[in-house]
Amino acid sequence: MKIFLLVFLLFCSVYAKELILGVVPQQSPLVLHQKWKPVVEELSKMTGLKIVFKTEASIPLFEKALYSGQYDLAYMNPYHFVIANKKLGLQAALRADKMIQGVVVSKNLNRSELFEAQGGRFLFPAPKAFAATLLVKYELKKKYKIDLEQKFKVLYVNSHDSVYKGVARGIGVFGGGIVRTFNNLSDSRAKQSLSIVYRTDTYPSHPIGFHPKVSLEDQKKVQEAFLKIPNNIIEPLNIKKFITTSTSEYDIVKDLALELGIY
Repeated sequence: MKIFLLVFLLFCSVYAKELILGVVPQQSPLVLHQKWKPVVEELSKMTGLKIVFKTEASIPLFEKALYSGQYDLAYMNPYHFVIANKKLGLQAALRADKMIQGVVVSKNLNRSELFEAQGGRFLFPAPKAFAATLLVKYELKKKYKIDLEQKFKVLYVNSHDSVYKGVARGIGVFGGGIVRTFNNLSDSRAKQSLSIVYRTDTYPSHPIGFHPKVSLEDQKKVQEAFLKIPNNIIEPLNIKKFITTSTSEYDIVKDLALELGIY
C-alpha cells in the first residue's frame, strides 16, 4: 500500500508541474487561444508537463507580463526577446524555420504614394512591435529619409489583425504588419481589399525563449517536443516547423535596437 501511494504521488507530481507559455498577441486572444490550444495539449502529452497557454489583450500588456517574469517560456517578437534577455536572462531555444519580414499594406494607395503622401492615419499594432512597427519605421527613415511620425498621424491599435481590418475599413491609409500574419488573416474580405506596398529586409523570426527558472531538463523536453510536433498541429500558426536557435542569433536585433536608442 505504501509503495502504491508513493508511486501515485510521484505520478501526480510529474503531471502537476505547470509551465506557462506566453504568446505575443499579434491576433485577438480568442483567435490565438483557438490556434495554440491543440499545440499546448500536444506538448503536454509529449513532455509529461502541463503546458498552459497565456496571452494578453494587447502587446503592451504582454510586454509588461513578459518583463516581470510571469511566463516560464514565451513566443515573442525579436525585440521583446533581446529586452527580456537583458532584464531576466531569457535564452532563445527555438524559432520558426523562416525569417520575419515587415510589410506596409494599403487599400487604395501604392508604393510611390507611400513615399509621397502627407497626412492621414498610419496604423501600427504597438510601439515596440518589432517588424510591423520598428523595422518599418527604421527602414523607411534610414533608406528613404521618410519619417512616418511627421508625415502621418500614427495610431496604435493593439494587434496585427486590427491593423489590417482598420486599413480595409478606411480607418488608416497605411498599416504596418508582417508577412506571416497578413497571410494568416482570417477575414478574407479585408485581406482581398489590401495590397502589400512595401517589404522590409528579413530578420530571425519570433523566438521561443526560456526563463532561467525553468530547469534545463524541462527546457530540453519542451524543445525536443516542439521539434517533433506534427505539422498538422502547428499549421494553423502558419509555421511549417520549428528549428533550434540561440541567443547570439539575435545580436543583429540588439544592434538595431541600440541604433534606435531603445535597448
